[in-house]
Amino acid sequence: MQGFTVVDLVILVVYLAAVLLAGLHFAKKEMTGKEYFKGDGTVPWWVTSVSIFATLLSPISFLSLAGNSYAGTWLMWFAQLGMLLAIPLTIRFFLPIYSKLDIDTAYHYLELRFGSKGLRVLGAVMFIIYQVGRMSIIMYLPCMVLGSLTGISVNVLIIIMGVIAIIYSYTGGLKSVLWTDFIQGSVLLIGVTFAFVFLIVHLDGGIGSIFHAFAAEGKFLAPDQPVFDINILKNSVFIMIVGAGFNTMGSYVSSQDIVQRFTTTTDTKQLNKMMLANGVLSIFIATVFYFIGTGLYVFYQQNVLPPAAAQDQIFASYIAFELPIGITGLLLAAIYAAAQSTLSTGLNSVASSWTLDIQARLSRKELSFEKQTKIGQYVSLVVGIFAIVVAMVLANGGVKSAYEWFNGFMGLVLGILVGTFILGAFTKVANAFGAVLAFIAASAVMIGIKYFVPAECVSIWSYSLISIAVSLVVGIPASMIWRTVKGDHSMPAPNTTIYKD
Repeated sequence: MQGFTVVDLVILVVYLAAVLLAGLHFAKKEMTGKEYFKGDGTVPWWVTSVSIFATLLSPISFLSLAGNSYAGTWLMWFAQLGMLLAIPLTIRFFLPIYSKLDIDTAYHYLELRFGSKGLRVLGAVMFIIYQVGRMSIIMYLPCMVLGSLTGISVNVLIIIMGVIAIIYSYTGGLKSVLWTDFIQGSVLLIGVTFAFVFLIVHLDGGIGSIFHAFAAEGKFLAPDQPVFDINILKNSVFIMIVGAGFNTMGSYVSSQDIVQRFTTTTDTKQLNKMMLANGVLSIFIATVFYFIGTGLYVFYQQNVLPPAAAQDQIFASYIAFELPIGITGLLLAAIYAAAQSTLSTGLNSVASSWTLDIQARLSRKELSFEKQTKIGQYVSLVVGIFAIVVAMVLANGGVKSAYEWFNGFMGLVLGILVGTFILGAFTKVANAFGAVLAFIAASAVMIGIKYFVPAECVSIWSYSLISIAVSLVVGIPASMIWRTVKGDHSMPAPNTTIYKD
């Protein structure tokens, strides 16, 4: 058990320097206006695909997926299969719309579909508040884990992570973010796969011991776990797959940090390749994480537990105390990479949403490309500094639970947005009045369910289905009544619904 050595520290520092230099390299060409927010059209689809993968796989997932199967079963793995629902639905219904409209942001679609600047601004505000909170906690949690394993000050780790992400997000815009995400995602994929192979080689019984744990100890799925419940609001494997599918589709459709990747091209074939490759990568790495978790369960029955071996730190502890010197530094850098790629994406997506959805909509005169770029850079700088400060407060102030409550609340509200997108895309009758009323109703219902209904009565995996249903049940009749009262016979703008005009 050598722990984190000087060699590992050197590798970690060299890695961080390499990422920074790579980001600055891709920022050589000055980007202005839409190029800053959407790239210059030269980034290959496979780079963007890995970037989506790196954005969705936060360090919280990196640490918790293996922890889930280590301490329990593979139940949560089935949530990853929701991509088999989310990706086809997104490819079939939403990507063609986004491609034809050549949208600037996710919330640009709301303005085009409903003819409402207010809805566009509402969507952007919800996303920005959520994303700032998410960035702070994504810096805080992995830095706490790395700090305990490496002995480096948590505040120092937070500042370094934030400053590097700010520098290449500020200078190069989306192009720098995409390429550095590609590097970080590749390091993560290679490093985690190596850790898995290394673990299997050092297990008595090899991979067979993992399958023995599946059969003899119920480590794959508990015998009493329901696969399907006729009451779809209750927990089951079925509702987990379906609910996670609609949650993931919500990210693909209505979250600017993901939709921003789709704005890099209007070629639907390229967009489809992005989605499919991202799905393969995501399911692959999640499966590897779950195999690692069960493998660690077997390994630590055969060996002594390392220090700091709490559930969500078990993989990081294994990396620090069992892997060869040097590889430890690279794998811990991969955890840091997962956080940094999510952070840089968050900064650029918040900058684009603020500039294009809010500032440009509320400004009395049209903003020049140079002005848009400057605003985006200042926003990424200010938001980055603010997120660093909040992360340091979390690390030193003992307010973790309150902040997680806040972050969970905003995630819930953001999830409700997908109901508005589905209302717009799947119906011709829906209008701005119905969409706003649907958003308010879905928010009220979901907040009531989350905070006032016992968790055993309504599965969290059914939340997306409920919010979508409420949006449709309220939005369609409200729009029809408004149209009748106002004598409104207008039709949606071309290409804003799934129907051919």
